[in-house]
Amino acid sequence: MSPHTIQNIYSTSTSTSSISSQRTNLKIKMEQTQVLKATEVAFAKCECCGLTEECTEEYIKRVRDRYSGRWICGLCAEAVKDEKQRSAEKIGNEEALNQHMSFCKKFMTKNPTEELISAVKQLLFKSLDSPRSSPVKRSGLTRSENCFPVRILEKFNDN
Repeated sequence: MSPHTIQNIYSTSTSTSSISSQRTNLKIKMEQTQVLKATEVAFAKCECCGLTEECTEEYIKRVRDRYSGRWICGLCAEAVKDEKQRSAEKIGNEEALNQHMSFCKKFMTKNPTEELISAVKQLLFKSLDSPRSSPVKRSGLTRSENCFPVRILEKFNDN
């Protein structure tokens, strides 16, 4: 074998190795891009109550698929489930969603996020102001007016 042929075989194996490495790097980059797309967040506004949530694009797509292209928040999704269960006649997701949306439109406020925050704040203040059902009992030793235990003081007073 001539030195020139050996050099050609070596360069061919090197270029094959390089191509393989480039393909691996490309696969890794594509996987990273897919992971980034799955974790990219977007804001979605509930079509029932108007609440805006920060969600992944994938989650938004799943919710829209479930509710005929409409995006609804988690609270409204639970209300739609409840609407279906409470109904005397069997209704589907679409009818339950329409019923819930009409209910929300009756009571819609200008800024649902502020309303939610205000409601949570009111609950918190009510829970802090209400008396406890069982007061906190402190057990253990209580302190006297000074640092000496009562028995030592009695001993000195007797003398």
